[in-house]
Amino acid sequence: MRKFIADARAKGATPIVCSPIPRKTWKDGRIVRDVYGRWAAEVAASEGVAFVDLNEIIARRYEELGPEKVEPLFGDPHTHTSRGGAELNAECVIAGLKELPADPVAEYLK
Repeated sequence: MRKFIADARAKGATPIVCSPIPRKTWKDGRIVRDVYGRWAAEVAASEGVAFVDLNEIIARRYEELGPEKVEPLFGDPHTHTSRGGAELNAECVIAGLKELPADPVAEYLK
């Protein structure tokens, strides 16, 4: 990930790190958050780049919806989303980008 950030900077781009999205794994009524999101946050912080915590943003959204409404958002038991799940995830990406300080992509989003 550090190489991707360095390569993006070398090209004049503004790197933004996003965590992986959560799987549909419920435990005690909550979506399980994985360690990969924390690792992505640590790399973003150490490299001084923006970070969008999709793992947390989407997990909260799934929890708001509940298991019954989340079920059709997946095309398999817990990993790959359906079109509806992909659209929900895309909405969460946009929301996460808009929440970044100084909103570095504001001019590209309507």
